[in-house]
Amino acid sequence: MSAMVTRVHPPQRDGTARADGTSVKIGALVPLTRPGWAEAGRHLLAGLELAVDEVNDAGGIGGSPLELVVRDTAADPRRAAAAVDELARLGVAALAGEYHSVVARTAAARADTLGLPFLCSSAVLDALTEQPTRWVARLAAAQSHGWRIYADFLLGAGHSRIALAAQPSVYWSSGTRILRDHLTARGATVVELDPSAQAESDMSAQAAATAVCDALVGHRATALLLLVGHPEPAVSIVRSVRHDQRLAGVMIGAPAGQPEFAGWTEALGADGTGVPFLRYLPERLGPLGARVGTALRERLGQAPSFVAFEGYDTVTVLAEALRVHGADRAAVAASWPHVAVEGTRGKIRFSRAPGIGVWQWAWPPVQVVDRDPAEPARFRILHTG
Repeated sequence: MSAMVTRVHPPQRDGTARADGTSVKIGALVPLTRPGWAEAGRHLLAGLELAVDEVNDAGGIGGSPLELVVRDTAADPRRAAAAVDELARLGVAALAGEYHSVVARTAAARADTLGLPFLCSSAVLDALTEQPTRWVARLAAAQSHGWRIYADFLLGAGHSRIALAAQPSVYWSSGTRILRDHLTARGATVVELDPSAQAESDMSAQAAATAVCDALVGHRATALLLLVGHPEPAVSIVRSVRHDQRLAGVMIGAPAGQPEFAGWTEALGADGTGVPFLRYLPERLGPLGARVGTALRERLGQAPSFVAFEGYDTVTVLAEALRVHGADRAAVAASWPHVAVEGTRGKIRFSRAPGIGVWQWAWPPVQVVDRDPAEPARFRILHTG
């Protein structure tokens, strides 16, 4: 069963609520338990909830409270599909959220079949749907956009021999293809390593990490990119590379953003610094972003990740669509090309991007950053796109 969480606070304005007292419901898909990335899910939910509270403090949707009905996907596509069906039966006007791309793809397909608007917050897989759909929109940058920016960063930093430690999955395979095509077209050499296949006799994370180190030496790679799960095998690979004297000059990168979250630093300490990753924030937040960032920090008890801002922006967009077009699902979906909302990271508008079947914000700000070895809580901006 999916975990059930409902968030609703009554609007503050008097005399404007619906006569029957019903709320306007948004269904939220969030990974809150393992094997999902629960830390990312917690940040996503904090952003969603903060925005709902602020909408209701300002009077709700036409005087009716906005209600967030949360379901834990736990990174399980089947669980997500069941949650979409359940939320549709509960009468939600739209769906929001999800962090994991493979889960979001399943949710998007089901939402398209049911005729349920879905604003995807964080998942980046280009092929979020197999065919173009009018029901789904996305805030996060498509993987091909962000990861090409990351590849340009590598080339600009002088890396021409690059190794990819990639686990089998649709998401990692897509990332591998994007990086390989972009880098090799510009003269770089790319070698692909499968950590799960590196140690034939001993399949422990440490044995696989040691075998990755040996392969890096053999290929004379100057950069290793982690296209693998966290904490394992990512943590074991980073530790092994950092403590292998043969690889002292090798840069470790994580384009999927694993070092964004505090759990990375807790697991790796100083070994986890200086690992460039993609982050979807502007160089400087504007007044709205700064205010929301302060509120998110108070809720989370730590610095908010870009995922928390994505959650806040998701509800901001849906609330505007609901205010203008009402809670009719078809009307909400029809509003995607007309959205023009000030979000925490800039003006949000949706369009049809080439090769992408959903309505897409093209594009959120993109940075390549790392954690400063001298101050791990501080992020250094290395490249913007």
